[in-house]
Amino acid sequence: NFNTMKEDLARPWIIAGYSLFAKEGPRGLKIEVMAGLVKKSKSSFYHYFADLEVFTEDLLRYHLARAREIAARERACQSIVPDLLNVLVDSKPDLLFNRQLRIYRDVPAFNKCFEQSNIEASNALMDLWMAEVGLTDHKKLASQLFILVMDNFYLQISEKNLTYEWLLSYFSKLGTLVAEMKKSEVASS
Repeated sequence: NFNTMKEDLARPWIIAGYSLFAKEGPRGLKIEVMAGLVKKSKSSFYHYFADLEVFTEDLLRYHLARAREIAARERACQSIVPDLLNVLVDSKPDLLFNRQLRIYRDVPAFNKCFEQSNIEASNALMDLWMAEVGLTDHKKLASQLFILVMDNFYLQISEKNLTYEWLLSYFSKLGTLVAEMKKSEVASS
């Protein structure tokens, strides 16, 4: 199939662009830099992609495909520690890409992709999340808390701190927060 062959030949460009976007956002997408990374001429970029806008659309499609793959792995997690943490560490470039989408969500296509990838994660993790935070009887509350936690998570992650140890600390603090909220709720009722 010609399209599959073309996709295979264009894939190094997508991988290079994905990595650059994850680190620097859209301003990191420079054809000359990517050409150096893939060891091809700049003109070969235009052979596969009409322009940077088409390339960026392909990057967003690639990210959503990655989000679905990661969601399938997340769905299989039995626990946050260690199962989910291992998936998150393995998905570092994807999480950093999503972080850039969040930062630049004033761009409609980036916002749409960010929201779609978060829906994938939310759908995959909600049952585990509700069980872990003890809100199995409060799905609406658990969902709202999950959205806040996801937003906070993307505000805090970076290429340097996105490690198993940092994630363990982050989720530990989150567990403490939820426990305190539940204690406070019991005390006030």
